[in-house]
Amino acid sequence: MSLPPPIPLFPLSNALFPSGVLHLRIFEVRYLDMIRRCLAEGTEFGVVILLEGNEVRQPGKTELLGSVGTMARIESCEAPMPALLELTCVGTTRFRLRSTEPGKYGLWQGQCVTLEDDPVVPVPAALQGSADALGRLIARLQKQAVPIEQMPIAAPFRLDECGWVANRWSELLALPPDLKQTLLSQDDPKLRLAQVHALLVERGLLD
Repeated sequence: MSLPPPIPLFPLSNALFPSGVLHLRIFEVRYLDMIRRCLAEGTEFGVVILLEGNEVRQPGKTELLGSVGTMARIESCEAPMPALLELTCVGTTRFRLRSTEPGKYGLWQGQCVTLEDDPVVPVPAALQGSADALGRLIARLQKQAVPIEQMPIAAPFRLDECGWVANRWSELLALPPDLKQTLLSQDDPKLRLAQVHALLVERGLLD
């Protein structure tokens, strides 16, 4: 039985979760080539957390990739100047890496297995504060007239779903890469939100 083709990987210090918005400025040769192929073929690429190393490759430095990531679909692409692409992407499905290897121009590739989408789980009363705080943040951004293309959160706003609320906070909060990886690896959306809720309480971000 032949294995599916490997997916191209984009390591980042932040995490992308399903339904998340990702704005990228692409200038490295390895990623310019990757994005052009994705656009030509209508395919997605995988975003993984960079546990060690730098987003921009440096000679003699190694990169340690997280084992769980999210596929990214390119929504828009602009080229303001030669060798520079500005992208808006949206997270689709989570995946778990089985293996990785560097490919052309040092672009990471990986064999992966797709993980199931979060089930729709209503936000319980004990965790409602997390959803309320996120709703207030969205309302504040809208009141400030932040352009839709610059919003860090995209509609529809599913503030009644554990997974969606937990995912948006997981992207927004400044957390260590290994903690973001833990949240991304959590298959139970209610438990993921409970972890996020505890972080918000700890940081005094809830009323």
